Amino acid sequence: MSYPTCLWQELVKCGKQPTGNLEWDRAMLATLKSEERNREPWEALHKVALKFQDECDRQLRVIPDMSDEDVYNAHARFFLMVANHVLEPQRRKFIIDDDNRQVIRFLMLYFSGSRLCEDVFPGRGYRLHKNILLQGGVGVGKTLLMQVFSEYLKRIDSPRQFHNVSVTQMVNYYSVHNDIDGFLYNIKGGRGFQGSPLNLCLNDIGVDNRPFYGIDTDTIIHDFLHARNEIWSNPSEYDRKFAHLTTNLDNDRLKTKFGQKDAYGRIIDRFKTYNVIPLPGQSRR
Repeated sequence: MSYPTCLWQELVKCGKQPTGNLEWDRAMLATLKSEERNREPWEALHKVALKFQDECDRQLRVIPDMSDEDVYNAHARFFLMVANHVLEPQRRKFIIDDDNRQVIRFLMLYFSGSRLCEDVFPGRGYRLHKNILLQGGVGVGKTLLMQVFSEYLKRIDSPRQFHNVSVTQMVNYYSVHNDIDGFLYNIKGGRGFQGSPLNLCLNDIGVDNRPFYGIDTDTIIHDFLHARNEIWSNPSEYDRKFAHLTTNLDNDRLKTKFGQKDAYGRIIDRFKTYNVIPLPGQSRR
């Protein structure tokens, strides 16, 4: 339903800036024309509604229109430039071939917030709102791909930008702090008792398992997956925070690995919140 010009004009006449939300603005106008005693709470909330709508609009403005092939191609070229920059210290070029081409296309659309990503692999059930679990053999380029996307998204200031971390980093953090709250809630960025979680990608889960003072790596990863699932489940679309993963393990080995210490099957069930994406091919190292 289009926003009526007359509603916009009437609100302006009453000295109120329209939010652009049809239902709210109609209710606000009706209140302004009603009894004086009803106006105060509505006027206070209207300021909040304007701020909320502005934040929603800002989020939408930074999402590129990937349905425009020229826009997509421009982003794809910039992605490749970033990828080659990441690989420059190794004196090699980023190769796009039949093994990674469609995966890259899916991720380009996914990280731009475009629902077109759901059509790249028909029948797999991939969804825009789910996390990413990139799966493949040793050396096929899983971690590199997420490193490149992390850098690319930061360069374009995307709301879906994320930080790359490794299991080793998380275990080392645990050895110093005796918790992994920095990877869960970003306590330093929080206020009071509330953290400020960031989008993350945890690389190479399920490979290394070394005890540290009686706590092994798998237990730490279990805690990470449980907590980040709770964070991801936030119902607000604009507040949803992602925890992507990469792994060398296939589906059966993932179930075996994470089912050992999870009698209720909660971790395995929570892998349903991931787009499990196989990255085929031989080692690129």
